[in-house]
Amino acid sequence: MAARTNPSIHSTVDPSSGYCSATKTFHSLRPPAPLPPPSQPLSVFHYALSLLPSSSSSSTFLVDAPSGHRLSYSDFLRRVRSLALSLQSRFSLSKGDVAFILAPTSLHLPVIYFSLLSIGVVVSPANPLGSPSEIAHQVHLCRPTIAFSTSRIAPKLPPGPHGTVLIDSPEFESMLTQFGSTGDGPAAELMPPNQVEQSNPVAIMFSSGTTGRVKGVLMTHQNLIAPIAGIYHMRLEQAEPELPLVSLFTLPLFHMFGFYMLLRAFAFGETVVLMEKLDFVFMLRAIERYRVTRMPVSPPLIMAFVKSEIAGKYDLSSLRSLGCGGAPLGKEVAIRFRERFPHVELTQGYGLTETCGVATRTSGPDEANHHGSVGRIIPNMEAKIVDPSTGDAWPPGQRGELWLRGPSIMKCYVGDEKATAETIDSDGWLRTGDLCYIDSEGFLFIVDRLKELIKYKAYQVAPAELEQLLHSNPDVADAAVIPYPDEEAGQIPMAFVVRKPGSNITESQVMDFIAKQVAPYKKIRRIALISSIPKSPAGKILRRELVNLATSVRSAKL
Repeated sequence: MAARTNPSIHSTVDPSSGYCSATKTFHSLRPPAPLPPPSQPLSVFHYALSLLPSSSSSSTFLVDAPSGHRLSYSDFLRRVRSLALSLQSRFSLSKGDVAFILAPTSLHLPVIYFSLLSIGVVVSPANPLGSPSEIAHQVHLCRPTIAFSTSRIAPKLPPGPHGTVLIDSPEFESMLTQFGSTGDGPAAELMPPNQVEQSNPVAIMFSSGTTGRVKGVLMTHQNLIAPIAGIYHMRLEQAEPELPLVSLFTLPLFHMFGFYMLLRAFAFGETVVLMEKLDFVFMLRAIERYRVTRMPVSPPLIMAFVKSEIAGKYDLSSLRSLGCGGAPLGKEVAIRFRERFPHVELTQGYGLTETCGVATRTSGPDEANHHGSVGRIIPNMEAKIVDPSTGDAWPPGQRGELWLRGPSIMKCYVGDEKATAETIDSDGWLRTGDLCYIDSEGFLFIVDRLKELIKYKAYQVAPAELEQLLHSNPDVADAAVIPYPDEEAGQIPMAFVVRKPGSNITESQVMDFIAKQVAPYKKIRRIALISSIPKSPAGKILRRELVNLATSVRSAKL
């Protein structure tokens, strides 16, 4: 069912696209979502808890996929309460303190997050695979009072005021039960009372921003409440059927996408099956074993579904929807997925760490069939398409940098006023750094990162466009395109290609395949066959690594 048009849109706004010619701004076509009054003290934890269906008390919240261990909502909340009280009594943690979390995905991680959120401690999770120097930089940015890690990973951490709590220790286990619930009421009613203002900081998540070294994205409780409220009220509008909602998380919980999806799943009373790391075959087994109905995924996983022969060997009949985000998904890949799995609705969304994970999404099968788009603007969000060279805002159909404004836009880059000022203007518009356009029906299309466009002579070439074509080749398992220095042209498109197992496709055959489908200036002029494409945990191509690889090989030849 297609989402209903926003009934509150002003008469000067085009009801089809959401574009206002007077302000040159795109408005959401969704009905506005009511938000709690800003002056009302409220943490994102307590807000999510207020949305949690009362029937969820005895149902399962968390499942550890490898072991099958489960936590019901009641047991989960009892652990959250006990850990929150233990942290307050042992370490005198209070509102505004920062907790740095460096640990793999487990049943403990959501308990830690929610305990800290409930007492106003700022959560700052990081990739446990990070190098000591990367971790030291992140710690310097967020300046934590306390850290959480495992005995194996903790040696990477520098010392802090309250040291490191080892979550695989008997001491931590005792903190989960030290303050047992009293009384016979539901566990939700026994949680510590809210003492947090919506304007208080809630998390410092790590992002490269639009350029440069990793930055600490500081967000408030209000920033996270807004997108959860928007999706919650969209679901109410659509009157989704009451089905068992079982989500499988292959997403890292230290990433904004996984962090947001965890909060959202809790608020909606879903069951979440957790995997520590992505293994495609194990994931297929988990879908079959736990009767998974939906999954938040990144584009590489969609490609694996499309190109793997193994997927057909498992019972995936329970799967109803995949929500794809984290990086652009090619139109051809989306079409091929729907042809192979017609019973699965493939929805797409777009967001940044700086937008708390979501800014646009498709909703319902009609919008999901709008191939190549990442959906329409979520409730309470505005957008502009801005010419990067002139600053002029464009109408539908014109390409430019996407600017966003709304209650889920981050507060700042912590400790970096210069980067904050370069990213958020004085009117609250966030410059995303993404080259996009919005069509006549209000659907957003991502062309590429502005700073990743290849400058071939007087032309601009979008790597994402060429990558989508490469992915459509049945002999190509994966691919990435980068700019390669050239004396005559300035830059030429160079492709790194992973061949499908058993394929003998050559470099020249790949170049010919692309040349037949694009204008001459877009042709790929250099190919490197490679075993795998380096990617971030969210599925984004790490182009800098490929550029460094290409330039190092070039230097060696020179």
